[in-house]
Amino acid sequence: MKEKHTRILIHNSALVTPNLAPGKRVYGEKLLNIQGKEFREWNPFRSKLAAGIKNGLKQVPLAEGNKVLYLGVAEGTTASHISDIVGEKGVVFGVDISERTMRKLLQICDDRENIVPVVADAGKPEEYAEYLEEQEIDLLYQDVSQRDQASIFNKNAKQFLKKGKFGIIALKGRSISQKKNLGRVFATEVKELEKEFTILEKIKLEPFEKEHLLVLGVKK
Repeated sequence: MKEKHTRILIHNSALVTPNLAPGKRVYGEKLLNIQGKEFREWNPFRSKLAAGIKNGLKQVPLAEGNKVLYLGVAEGTTASHISDIVGEKGVVFGVDISERTMRKLLQICDDRENIVPVVADAGKPEEYAEYLEEQEIDLLYQDVSQRDQASIFNKNAKQFLKKGKFGIIALKGRSISQKKNLGRVFATEVKELEKEFTILEKIKLEPFEKEHLLVLGVKK
């Protein structure tokens, strides 16, 4: 076993994270006992962040104690692994507009007190700003399937990120446009992101996710 990024390890070619809730699974993932400690296998077919890491993302700006704002948290698959990484001293604020998916996320929160669910529209950061008062966000992470993905990301960056902090967005090309060439779609979205971020890395997610681009940037 070797460390690929902080608290993200490789065991027999699989990504694993230390299980913050020993004995508990989130989405049917494998639990592994390695050198007396329990780890969870991180499936890149179920998580765009894991897919990006498998495809060569060089920098994953996550560490124990970090505070993360997650837009489009859904049922918490990726958020649970971020929860493992930031640990008990960190926190993941998970925003999603769907009350149905939030009900499933709440079940995870019973075992993971470092995930804070927020039912809200990610495109209206002013609606949940009160939850983040006096919180310094280390990483803004977004996975939403809407046309204005980059605009939503930038709004939240303006509201919650200080200069030098990081953002990761999973761009879903066909949610943005069904008609335009995919390369042009991504180029337009990246140009929009550059209004708020210096882009550090761009990673395609095939074969794990089709027509997706993971973008890492640092706030200007």
